[in-house]
Amino acid sequence: MTTLTTRTGRRVRAIRLGPRSWLALTLVSAVGVAGFGWPFLAPPDSTLNAHAQDAPWLFAGLLVLLVAVVAATISESGLGPKAVAMLGVLAATGAALRPIGAGTAGLEPMFFLMVLSGRVLGPGFGFVLGSVTMFASALLTGGVGPWLPFQMLAMGWFTMGAGFLPGADRLRGRPEVWMLALYGFLAAFAYGTVMNMAGWPFMSALASNISFSAEASLPANLARFVAYCLATSLGWDLGRALVTVALTLTLGTALLKALRRATRRAAFEAPVTFEDTPE
Repeated sequence: MTTLTTRTGRRVRAIRLGPRSWLALTLVSAVGVAGFGWPFLAPPDSTLNAHAQDAPWLFAGLLVLLVAVVAATISESGLGPKAVAMLGVLAATGAALRPIGAGTAGLEPMFFLMVLSGRVLGPGFGFVLGSVTMFASALLTGGVGPWLPFQMLAMGWFTMGAGFLPGADRLRGRPEVWMLALYGFLAAFAYGTVMNMAGWPFMSALASNISFSAEASLPANLARFVAYCLATSLGWDLGRALVTVALTLTLGTALLKALRRATRRAAFEAPVTFEDTPE
């Protein structure tokens, strides 16, 4: 008779980042940085500025690269049915949480779930989860448009970052929760700022002192961008950050334990061996 046994380590990750995944993720991130930051990277006399209104559609090609990252990650890690199931459950939960508050004053509870999931399941799973959750929520809320690839990439970065935080195997309890709350607070502002960069160059109808100017110098456009963020999104970013902190501090300990328990039981990466036993 042959029995199936598994061996697991202390830390289990649903999706690991292998060489092909790192390469694809690096490519996506490089194009993403260009897509988000081209107003600051292109000189005033660049021909790119002449196509400012076309840029959202040009950079919407990021979606293809995002799909490539997901495909490379899944194929390289040998994603099993248990990991797919957890990915589906967490993405569906995050997508369902996003409409709560409809973004009013930044009340978006999905962000705290992304932070905790990325922490427990690692950066590879985190990036996939963040991008898939944003895509699913866009389908749920009808928010599909040229901005969607930017949202998917930004949320992938946001969730992946939690997987790179220190003390993954040792830090537990309230210190870990406070660290995640601090990360969520800062990352919520970072997410809002990055998304502002995606939309700011195309707000030509705004007052001239805060809108992007293709003829202005880099310092002048930086000042305009800061003024734009303060005038349009600071309240939403602050609300998102405070909600993320509050939910992390109140529900973080219980949810981290639940996620770790589910991950251990699923044993996503447990090596399978066959041992001969007496009849």
